[in-house]
Amino acid sequence: MNSEPEKSRWVPHLFRLLSWLIAAGCFYLVYGRIGEAAQREGLTPIAYLSEFFQEANWLLWLALMIPYSVFFFLVDAHATWRVIRWFNASEIRFTDVLPIRASAYILSLINEQVGKGAMSLYLYRRYDVPGFEAISSMILLALMEIYQLLMFSAVGVFSRYDVVEQASTALPLHQILPAVYLAALIYAPLHLLFFSGRLGTWRLRDQPLLSAFRRATPLQYLLVIAFKAPNLLGAIFVYTVALDLFNVPVTMVQMLAFLPVIFLAAALPLPFHAGALVLWAVLFPEYPEVGAFSLVMHTFFVSFNALIGVLFLPKANRELFDEVAA
Repeated sequence: MNSEPEKSRWVPHLFRLLSWLIAAGCFYLVYGRIGEAAQREGLTPIAYLSEFFQEANWLLWLALMIPYSVFFFLVDAHATWRVIRWFNASEIRFTDVLPIRASAYILSLINEQVGKGAMSLYLYRRYDVPGFEAISSMILLALMEIYQLLMFSAVGVFSRYDVVEQASTALPLHQILPAVYLAALIYAPLHLLFFSGRLGTWRLRDQPLLSAFRRATPLQYLLVIAFKAPNLLGAIFVYTVALDLFNVPVTMVQMLAFLPVIFLAAALPLPFHAGALVLWAVLFPEYPEVGAFSLVMHTFFVSFNALIGVLFLPKANRELFDEVAA
């Protein structure tokens, strides 16, 4: 009688175990490539990585990363504010969103979904927005972020297809990526038709969790992509310059083609963004140490965003609890 509940309790644990095993495999693969490169230089992997990091210009790197992290926060908060105004609380101000979005970065250190939950809790307490409707807006933002990455990646891939072919030694990315773009292109009009009620009559469409999709117009989808685009364009510039500071030659065109794909891999539910780690090594086979570089970039970025969250945390707590209690 209780076999089904027992099985359902084991599913999250099995998924977590599988994700950690995959992540361990990713790290092993990258470490193996670093070891091969180190052996060619007559060094141990640790000495090889130490030399790589010692040669970097850390002061200029910090001067690059700190302003970008602040810029990312402001752009991200603006896009979130726009979506909330459209679908949840039309009276909300941009300055109201800043402390909650910033403090959510702290929770995102543990789990990205927990960070989204903080925004949903704020909307429920301050504006009586039902939880599922608030989460619906966060899902729409996430979907548009994926489409933004696909769009920019497609521009980069098809503008310099030869670069992608040269990088497709370990994985046939020159075949995989166009297939992914085609699938996304086919899905987009079906999505719009379905949620506008012109395709099918499934009850799924009427669920509160999908309310933002029912209300969104094609123009609003495009505007969300446009609102979030500065962050990706900034990331392409920042990563290009940062790699140069670490003595890894790369062009903006390469970053335009590769970075959105790497960010998509980072979105996979793997610990330490292991999917992105492997893709860095695949796309830059001559520089396997960029896997370690990506860990440094990501760790600093999420840590500094969390620091921004700490600065806003007192105000976020007042808005979530003190004023509501009053």
